[in-house]
Order: sequence, then C-alpha cells, then structure tokens
Amino acid sequence: MAVNVGVGGEVQRPLATVVIGGIFSNTLLTMVVLPVLYVIAGRIRRPGTPALS
Repeated sequence: MAVNVGVGGEVQRPLATVVIGGIFSNTLLTMVVLPVLYVIAGRIRRPGTPALS
C-alpha cells in the first residue's frame, strides 16, 4: 500500500505510512523500552520491600 501508484494510491499512501510507522514503533517499544523500564522499576523499590525473585 505504501508504494501503490495506481488508482487510489494518493489516499492509501498516507494511511499505509502511519500503519507501518505504528508497527515499527510498537515493536521497538515492546522489545526494547518496556524491558528496560521493567529492570529500572525493579531496581527502584522501597527499602524493606522484598524483591520479586
């Protein structure tokens, strides 16, 4: 859809660009940012609170 040059391409291209960008950003957030935040949150805990494992 992002490289469509036929009829309706000018309508589909912006939508396809947004969809592809959303897929890439979602993958990056899920695979990189979320685990990093989980590790950081695991290190920052209140004194006296036991670690989960």
